[in-house]
Amino acid sequence: MIGIVIPAHNEEMLIGPCLAQARACARDPALGGERVEIVVVADRCSDATASIAARSGARVLDIDARNVGLARATGASALLALGARWLAFTDADTLVAEDWLSQQLALDAEAVCGTVEVTDWTPHGENALFLSRHFATSYLDVDGHRHVHGANLGVAAHAYLRAGGFQELACSEDVALVTELERTGARICWSARPRVCTSARKVARAPGGFADALLNAVASQFLGKPAVA
Repeated sequence: MIGIVIPAHNEEMLIGPCLAQARACARDPALGGERVEIVVVADRCSDATASIAARSGARVLDIDARNVGLARATGASALLALGARWLAFTDADTLVAEDWLSQQLALDAEAVCGTVEVTDWTPHGENALFLSRHFATSYLDVDGHRHVHGANLGVAAHAYLRAGGFQELACSEDVALVTELERTGARICWSARPRVCTSARKVARAPGGFADALLNAVASQFLGKPAVA
């Protein structure tokens, strides 16, 4: 069995499309009919995220932590208890490709770090063109990259357990896991083949995450410092 974990904090506007793509991915013929379970971890949600996810057929776990590391770990534990052999992680503001899982598995690795793409920069208004150009020139969307994104990450169950799983971190929990995977000798593939499209929203759900990186890039153009996406 394959598991997909999606942490969510007040994502009622985005969780529906996210899950629609995850379900399409689960039906990929290349998976050979293997069962795919989707878990949404609703972390301190005060909106309709949990009910929308439940109506969409996902398993919903409610927690009150406001901590993305704990949310990912909670979802992973639930899927491991169900017998998952592979854990795939994405975010509620992200749309995975229909072959996302099969591309991860085809790489024959113990962990897969994928890239992200952004197709809509309009949330940044007058800075949209700057960010689009900056991302296109500074981000490596190629095999052999060294990006780590919780929105596009896959790991074999045994490697995840050997690395100790996600730590209870409010941000950079994905980087911490990959660091432990490297330390414990996991075979990691840094690939652009598993595709996801994520949002360029301005309001970050996890401090220090992708949204904050974009805001820092915008600020850097006015400070005269090198921008990092």
